[in-house]
Amino acid sequence: MTFDGDLLPGLFAHIQQAHDALRPAVAVTPLSHSPGLSALSGCELYLKCEHLQHTGSFKFRGASNKVRLLTPQQRQQGVITASSGNHGQGVALAGRNAGVPVTVYASSSASAVKLDAIRALGAQVITLNCDPLSVELEAARQAQLQDKHFVSPYNDQQIIAGQGTIGMELMAQQPQLDAVFVAVGGGGMISGIGTALRQLKPQCQVIGCWPANAPTLQRSLQAGRIIEMEEQETLSDGTAGGVEADSITFPICQQVIDATVLVSEAEIRAAMKAVAAHERWIIEGAAGVAMAGALKMAADFQGKRVAVILCGRNIMLEKFLGAVQ
Repeated sequence: MTFDGDLLPGLFAHIQQAHDALRPAVAVTPLSHSPGLSALSGCELYLKCEHLQHTGSFKFRGASNKVRLLTPQQRQQGVITASSGNHGQGVALAGRNAGVPVTVYASSSASAVKLDAIRALGAQVITLNCDPLSVELEAARQAQLQDKHFVSPYNDQQIIAGQGTIGMELMAQQPQLDAVFVAVGGGGMISGIGTALRQLKPQCQVIGCWPANAPTLQRSLQAGRIIEMEEQETLSDGTAGGVEADSITFPICQQVIDATVLVSEAEIRAAMKAVAAHERWIIEGAAGVAMAGALKMAADFQGKRVAVILCGRNIMLEKFLGAVQ
């Protein structure tokens, strides 16, 4: 499936449907103005609190929308997905709520706290000793072999539509936003948010944020095609990994992202510490990426209204404490 600018309104219609259908199971998260971070950045800075969403991550939105739209046969057979943690938790909870068996494939290097949380929600977890993209491809292969539906973490219109409900909420909560900073892995969240904002407020800039150690989709956008590259270890494990060669997020991102920014591991740590210091919140590395991107580009948005998507909180306490020391 491919998208171009003319087809974005069609995706927006799916986002609107998800926005109406997912309540009250999916929470409307707060958009919280931060006086401390506003003073630090020079922007009027708002935090979209997806770390307060069920399962501690925005991923529950897309997962809930996907499970909602399964056929009766697909529900009975169960689903297979691949995840570094947050998407797996989202699908596991959505599946448990709907009585759908869930199997999650993950890299053996994935966060132990996230994998334990997936198991606690009743899903089966199978770990593979390979990189996240290879895990995705093997999970999709197993789904085909087992005649089960594969739930992609990002390469799925229904997943993207669920994530796009964040954009609907942003415009209801602060219609005068000038920019939104979003951490990007496979591109599902920014595709959904960007599509919603293109329809509701096209002048609002959508800024994609990546760890400099893991910028595969950002480099792909620069190259004009999806590429493979070796990534380095990053605190932002939720955004790490390559992108499927046919991912529908790629052409959407080409349409909806206005600018990109890469942040260092030191900048991610500093951003996580700033949120903890000013708001008393524990956030994971991917949320730190978006915050770091906003602080890095703050000079371009002085006095303007800026939202940062705090996309998750699922990080081991010891890892968080080590990051913010």
